[in-house]
Parts: sequence; structure tokens; C-alpha cells
Amino acid sequence: MSDPLDTVFAALADPTRRSILTMLLEDDMAVTDVAEPFEMSLAAISKHLMILTRAGLIAQEKRGRVKWCKLQPDAMRSASVWMQGFGQFEPVNLDAFERFLETELGSPTADPSSE
Repeated sequence: MSDPLDTVFAALADPTRRSILTMLLEDDMAVTDVAEPFEMSLAAISKHLMILTRAGLIAQEKRGRVKWCKLQPDAMRSASVWMQGFGQFEPVNLDAFERFLETELGSPTADPSSE
């Protein structure tokens, strides 16, 4: 995919990748910590992380022996601007989008008894 917008939407189309983004809303995470809640191999998680990185949605950096992942929320700006172009959508508020993701995907820190 050569269009960056196509790449962002393709990355967001997968529920595992959306879950990873939700996890990274809280803080940077080591790749092994990202992989922990999923029932798939570290290699499979690494492929998901590579797709998110290529889309610009996360950044990865090596700190010592550990590879860390960090959310890049500005990467969704182009998708937000594109959707606003239809005039049917209100401007996307990233805080509201974060709350939506937590509601839809479940936040790893959410306490179900507090709802």
C-alpha cells in the first residue's frame, strides 16, 4: 500500500492491533509485555507491531536488550481529517476516541465494578 491513509486504515482494521493500541494508551510497553495477554506467538505479535509501525501508529526503539513500543497518536490525524471531509462527522476528539476504544475493546486498567 503506497497511500499512507490506506496503510493506517488497514492497520486499524485488525482487532488485535486495535487492542495493542489501546494497551499503549497508558504507557510505553516492552514487546514481551504487549504479547503477554494474547494467545499467539511472539513472532505473530511482532508482525502486528511491524504493521502498526509501518502505519506510523506506534514507534519501536531498542533500550538495552529490550524493544519498546510507544503510541504515536498524531498518526491518526490524517484519518480524522479524511473523515471530516465528508461533513457528516464532527471533528474527531482524540480523548473521545480513546474513551471509545476503551469502551469497545476494554481497557487493561478498567475496573468493571466501577461502571
